[in-house]
Amino acid sequence: MLMPSIFGENLFDEFFGDWDRQMRNMDRRLYGKNAAREMKTDVHEHEDHFEVDIDLPGFKKDEITLELQNGYLTVTAAKGVDKDETTEKGKLIRQERYAGTLQRSFFVGESLTEADITAKLEHGVLSLSIPKAEARKLPEKKTIMIEG
Repeated sequence: MLMPSIFGENLFDEFFGDWDRQMRNMDRRLYGKNAAREMKTDVHEHEDHFEVDIDLPGFKKDEITLELQNGYLTVTAAKGVDKDETTEKGKLIRQERYAGTLQRSFFVGESLTEADITAKLEHGVLSLSIPKAEARKLPEKKTIMIEG
């Protein structure tokens, strides 16, 4: 038996289909169109240092730079694109692998130097060990005399 419908073939498929598409695209709305390319980071705190793990799949050691300036540690990963689109595999007609630059900064304190921070790249994960900066001692309370 056929029933008339004012919404189309199947009301619920259309309703839930649109909702499902919106949920799958949630990351794109939150992080932009490059959501898959962001530097996903885990930070673990220990008594004397922090461990920072940054996902950088597909990047080699020479494509990653670490810079320390004004208390900020900046991690930059850059992957270039070959200009020649014809290789022994044939002419490249579509490329879905990432090419470009990713960058992220962390405040680590102004008392640290580059010698204090250690870095290791294994299996696409950059692991950093950052010592905790010594807490600055507050000056003793001193009374200022008022003239007059």
